[in-house]
Amino acid sequence: MAKNIALKQRRMPPQRTCISCRGTFDKRLLERVVRTLDGEAAPDPSGKASGRGAYICSNPDCREKAIRSKRLEKALKCQVSAEAMALIKDRVGTSKEDAAASGAT
Repeated sequence: MAKNIALKQRRMPPQRTCISCRGTFDKRLLERVVRTLDGEAAPDPSGKASGRGAYICSNPDCREKAIRSKRLEKALKCQVSAEAMALIKDRVGTSKEDAAASGAT
């Protein structure tokens, strides 16, 4: 009977670390950027794309710092093109900020 009670307990959500501020957050609160098979960096809105990934929190300062200090390049172990940087700046944080503004969790 103890086994059934233990299985019904709620699990802790997966934790990930922001590459910029080094804060630990629930995985669903962070945006993932992935190095694709082509060696390009791209946002991963699903969080399930194959490839090396890095997580950035929705704070605009963290996004800027990750790109400016080349932490994103170091984490992904690839060069991030200017086009990819612009796409990441626009994409990362927008969906999470919109959800937070509407009151969704």
